[in-house]
Amino acid sequence: MLKRNSVLAISLSLSILFVVIGVVFNNWLGQKASAFLDFAVTHFNWFYLLVGTIFVVVCLYLMFSKYGNIRLGKDTDKPAHSTFSWITMLFSAGMGVGLVFWGVAEPVGHYTTPPFGEGSTSESASAAMKFTFFHWGLHPWALYGIVALGLAFFHFRKGLPSAMSSIFHPLLGDRINGPVGKTIDILAVFITAVGVASTFGLSTLQIASGMNAQWGVPNTLIVQLLIIGLGTLLFIISSWSGLNRGIKYLSNFNMLIMVLIILFVLAAGPTKQIFEMLISTTGSYFGSILPMSLRMEPFDSEANSWIGNWTVFYWAWWTTWAPFVGSFVARISKGRTIREFVLGVLLIPSFISFIWFSVLGGSAVHLIHNLGNSNLAESVNANVEGALFAFLSHIPLGPLLSVLALVLIFSFFITSADSATFVLGMLSSNGNINPLNRVKIAWGFITAGSATVFLLAGGLDAVRTISIVVASPFTIISIFICWALLKALKKEFREGSTAHGKSLK
Repeated sequence: MLKRNSVLAISLSLSILFVVIGVVFNNWLGQKASAFLDFAVTHFNWFYLLVGTIFVVVCLYLMFSKYGNIRLGKDTDKPAHSTFSWITMLFSAGMGVGLVFWGVAEPVGHYTTPPFGEGSTSESASAAMKFTFFHWGLHPWALYGIVALGLAFFHFRKGLPSAMSSIFHPLLGDRINGPVGKTIDILAVFITAVGVASTFGLSTLQIASGMNAQWGVPNTLIVQLLIIGLGTLLFIISSWSGLNRGIKYLSNFNMLIMVLIILFVLAAGPTKQIFEMLISTTGSYFGSILPMSLRMEPFDSEANSWIGNWTVFYWAWWTTWAPFVGSFVARISKGRTIREFVLGVLLIPSFISFIWFSVLGGSAVHLIHNLGNSNLAESVNANVEGALFAFLSHIPLGPLLSVLALVLIFSFFITSADSATFVLGMLSSNGNINPLNRVKIAWGFITAGSATVFLLAGGLDAVRTISIVVASPFTIISIFICWALLKALKKEFREGSTAHGKSLK
């Protein structure tokens, strides 16, 4: 029988081993990850797309089903956080850093190199916005939501530890307390550590690029490592202050800065076109969601490669974040009904993402396509990390907005890191929802070291490839999460109906 603290010991050891291998054998790691990526995209792209679609279907079913009124906790429990703070915290943890990084880069990239047809046309502009909405809409939040819902239900409703293995109780019974359950917990912790580190790496690359564009600071590895060091120090301080102060205050601050940037760009940019893009692309997205969800090109290798480099990468990337975001969202969702939970986790953050991409990405595409600013397209495609700052330099109040953007990236960086160390401490401490500070700090240093690995192994390309490698096992596990959750909810509803009937008698 594995010891009680084996999850912490083994997951820490695996994460440290990953850091050591990444630093000492970074070329080997990059090569092996690339080979696996090619294999996964060639042979299993259908699997990633099918699983992603299943998550969306299950979430929508739960929201409209007879299980929607089941509360995540006792029937008398009320939410611990206001709806606004709840949304800002889950959004900051789940999307913040990635939205800022890809806000301009992805729409412009799809515009010049679309998923089908010729680039730099009106058709590719529409496709660019639609596929960006697709990648940042319901699918990632459905994956987060399934994991979060399972954790919240079994912890707050059934009294099981807030550990990934608890979700599997309907399938494994008391074996969740043995080697099988501990293996699931160890895998979830390791995937979380690597997934969060990948986003730290993205944040570091973007901050360094922004500082170079704004103040001429050299974008070197030394500068990037200093950014990681400063960010690590700040999020450890925030982590020490606890969930109800550090993370909540930072999340509300993040949302304020996001709104300011949106309003500035909306006022200075093509306001009419932004609203048109938002409305038309939202309609196009929901009208085409099923074909996009299952789109494969078995007779077109170039199109299939595009799907692998973008959609499959994103689905794998979201999977590496699922244990982290799911655990964090579960922790802050006690007292909400399943219907309220799915509405808040699936639909509201998706719409916020649509607004962000319409304002930032849509404005950039407008500058290139309608106003003929080809230099912006070249700058974005040549330097993805600096895409946001290249765009801001072409609009009024660009220098001020660039500073705000840097503050936002750094704040999201700290918030995500703070949330991640909290979750890593919780998952590696037998589901303790108030992990010790020393455990959280240990994970803070591990994730900072892992982020360094991504920079050494090749930056953005390393993030893409290694994320898919690490996420693959959890993609399979997540299917069983859906099964276990549906089985438990069916039993809960049946028992609740029986108890209700007896009380009427």
